[in-house]
Amino acid sequence: MTSQEGRHAAPHVERERDPLGMINGEGVITGTVVSAAVIAAAAGHLEEAHLVIAILATAFIYWLAHLHARTLGDSVKHHTHPVDALKEALAETWPILAAASVPAIILLVIQLVGIELRTGAWIAVIASTVLLTIYSFLAGRRGGLGLGGSLISAAIGASLGLLVVLLKASLH
Repeated sequence: MTSQEGRHAAPHVERERDPLGMINGEGVITGTVVSAAVIAAAAGHLEEAHLVIAILATAFIYWLAHLHARTLGDSVKHHTHPVDALKEALAETWPILAAASVPAIILLVIQLVGIELRTGAWIAVIASTVLLTIYSFLAGRRGGLGLGGSLISAAIGASLGLLVVLLKASLH
């Protein structure tokens, strides 16, 4: 048996249902929550540049852990060679990093225009809450939910953002 004979490809998501490669919104929602939570916990304790580094580094470590777990899980669940599962996991988990960079970019822009870090952190956390609401609504629509179901999905996304807002308010 050659090394290729024992490999089975992981199932692919239809591109027509997911033109942005977001899969079901999992990565963008997770990446946004991770970065917003870092802002909520660390703003006020770190300078702007260090806060951006903390956001990106935390998101990267989280993504690596998610990538590893997803690769192993898919390999076992789908009886797929780990290399094939890794390729699929890389294609499906990149939105975690992309979404986590959005609040960091917001903080950088705020810093460039001279807004105080405390205010900028609030702007980034509130923007993250809005993004979570939008991402959740869109994921619901892409998943086949009607308007009502998509609005419920959006409300759940907004609730995640509000939990981060409460975290920030309780810490600072």
